[in-house]
Order: sequence, then C-alpha cells, then structure tokens
Amino acid sequence: MDKQKAIPKGYMTVGEIAGKMDVTVRTLQHYDREGLLSPSAMSEGGRRLYTDKDIVKLHQILSLKHLGFSLDDIKNRLIPLDTPAEIADILTEQASAVRQKIESLSESLRELEMLRGEVLQMQSVDFKKYADIIVNLQMKNDFYWLIKYFDDQTLDHLRRRFDKDSGIAFLDTFMQLQDEAIRLQSAGVPADSEEGQNFAKAYWNMITDFTDGDMSMLPRLIELGQFQNTDHKWKEFQDIANGYIEQVLGVYFSRLGVDPFQEGTRREQND
Repeated sequence: MDKQKAIPKGYMTVGEIAGKMDVTVRTLQHYDREGLLSPSAMSEGGRRLYTDKDIVKLHQILSLKHLGFSLDDIKNRLIPLDTPAEIADILTEQASAVRQKIESLSESLRELEMLRGEVLQMQSVDFKKYADIIVNLQMKNDFYWLIKYFDDQTLDHLRRRFDKDSGIAFLDTFMQLQDEAIRLQSAGVPADSEEGQNFAKAYWNMITDFTDGDMSMLPRLIELGQFQNTDHKWKEFQDIANGYIEQVLGVYFSRLGVDPFQEGTRREQND
C-alpha cells in the first residue's frame, strides 16, 4: 500500500510500462542509460516513473529500432513531443520510414521469388549464373531471365564487353529485334524485300556491337535459346524469330558476297 501511495497519479512504474509495451525492464533501463528514454520522475523510494507521453516516445524508439536503425541513429532522430505539430511531424517521418521498409522488403521478396523460379528452370546448380541473376535483379534489368540461356563463355564476354547501362541497352535491343522478326514473319514480309533487308542490317549491327569483332561469338548469339532444357515457350519463340533472321541475313550476306557465320564457326573450332 505504501508503495502505491508513493506513485503519483498519472505515472507508471518501469514494470507497468514494460508490460504495456511488451518490452523487458532491462530494455527500459538500457534506454535510460543510453539517454533515449529517461523516466519522467522518480518515486520517493527511488523507483523510475513514466507517463503516457513516455509510451508515445517508447513507441517511436521501438518503431525505429524495428526498421533497423541503431540506437545512436534513433537518438539523433528523436524530437520533442510538446505540440501537435511536433507529434504529427514525427509520426509522418515514422510512417515514411515504415513505407520505405515495406517497399524494400517487398522488393527483396520479389527478387527471391524470381531467383527461385530461375533456379528451378535451370535444373542445375550454377552459382555464377545465380550471382549474375541477383545483380541484374537489383539493377532492375527486365531481361535478367535471359542469363540462364547463355553459356559461360558468352557470359564472360558480356561481362567484359558491357557495363550496366550498355548491357541493359543491348538486351533491350536484342529483345526488340526478336519481336520484330516474329512480326515480320507473321506479316509475310519477304526476306529480300526492302523492309526485310532493313531489318537484316539492323540485326547485323546489333550482332557486331555484341561481338566487338570476335566472330567466334556469332554462333552463340544466333543459337541463343536452342540449348538443352530450354523451356518450350522460349524455344518456340526463338525458332520463329531465328527462322526469319536466317532468311533475311542469308539474302543480306549474299548481296554483300560474304559469309561471316562460316568464318565465326571456323574460328570457334580453332579455339
């Protein structure tokens, strides 16, 4: 009874506030030592006493701690809670931090699920490709899934030849031209027509940009998607595109009087 009388109205003991906020007394004592949350008063018997305002401040500390902030960071973020404007400001700041954390976790979850899908489709353990896929997911490269179709030599070439921006630009061009090949094929555009040959020139420019003069890379680029264990939809997509591409390039090189594919194959065999 004497202890209860020693606690003024509107105050709570350290045990009471710990129970309300589901933390330990030791945690509150630690926050006091760190200068994060000191008791609002002390009882006649030397007990730490807290108020409802301290609950709000403790909620602020716990929220920031859950977001991954260190105690030093939290200490620098704490502001007085003396006016509605100050309280609203800190709640707005905390809401923004929570929102950013949710977005970050959602992105991490998305990357995990996408990587899992790629791992299952590859049907083999290849940590080098896993690492490339993770990097490209973090780069927001929409064509991260193409990585599983490249062999090691092609991937090494890509790493040497392209940086982040140019690599994404190349893959974007590659996919656009594949789509265009399917469109032209479906529209029945003749391989020897002006439109077909304009496409052939654009496709060959993309190839020379990719190879950077290394003709041994040609077969690997042209045969992209024809590797074993390729999923049916992607293989069907590639078969249609490559069928038209072979036609238009055949006409294109016939008119130029060259056969770079034959040269590329010879170089690859010699290597």
